[in-house]
Amino acid sequence: MELHSLALIALKEMKEAWSNRWFLLFSGAFAVLALGLSWLSVTGVAGAAFAGFGRTAASLVHLVILVVPLMGLILGATAVAAERERGSLIYLLCQPIEPRELVVGKFLGMSGAALAALAAGFGLAALALSARGIAGSPSAYLAFLGLAGLLAMASVSVGLLISTLSSKVSLATGVGLFVWLTLVFLGDLGLMGTSVALRLEARDLLVAALLNPLQVFKMASLLAIRGGLEVLGPAGLFAVRTVGSGLVPLLVAVLLLWVLVPLTAAAVVLERRGGAA
Repeated sequence: MELHSLALIALKEMKEAWSNRWFLLFSGAFAVLALGLSWLSVTGVAGAAFAGFGRTAASLVHLVILVVPLMGLILGATAVAAERERGSLIYLLCQPIEPRELVVGKFLGMSGAALAALAAGFGLAALALSARGIAGSPSAYLAFLGLAGLLAMASVSVGLLISTLSSKVSLATGVGLFVWLTLVFLGDLGLMGTSVALRLEARDLLVAALLNPLQVFKMASLLAIRGGLEVLGPAGLFAVRTVGSGLVPLLVAVLLLWVLVPLTAAAVVLERRGGAA
């Protein structure tokens, strides 16, 4: 891959992302909600720094799970499908670039835009904490930001795969929304209902959780913030006792797989399908 081609495609995608009204809406909503949750969660706990930081981080975990995957999926889902619908995808593929360069360049540009939106939201949350005199662990907060960034990149990657398989933006967006709803539904409540209906053991619950990037992000974030997974019940305790110190690297590796596998699949699909509708 040529770095110059990747850079040009990435810059183009980043500019288009910041002109996308849906992305701007999601980014603005995330920043406002992050600021509001941070301010409200430390109300009345100015003298308990760790408690204030813990409450804020817990609020941000749920905010990230709801907003960031939706933002990444919609952003990625429109990338290739929009080019195909406009008829410009064939023109792009006729240029001296390979399909995989186009996919990776789009991924880098959209991921850069998503990471910038995350940095803005987390920055406002940190300012709110500082203004209220709440001091937390900078390393834990940065780890949390990094995990949120991996989730955003995984969402963009899955969205890109959906986009390469879709002929229209409306279809790609609809599938992206369906994937988001499915992942959210299969979160805590979905796992609880499934475990009760099927009488799953703690090991089976852990495996099911590892198949959902939202749950993987949640477990890794709770480990970074609290140092334990007791709040997740038997599955969390089983994970800590079974994997031990290797649990965090395992969770990060799973998130990386959610980034790399759909991205590779998207490149293969585009190479075989080309600009065909």
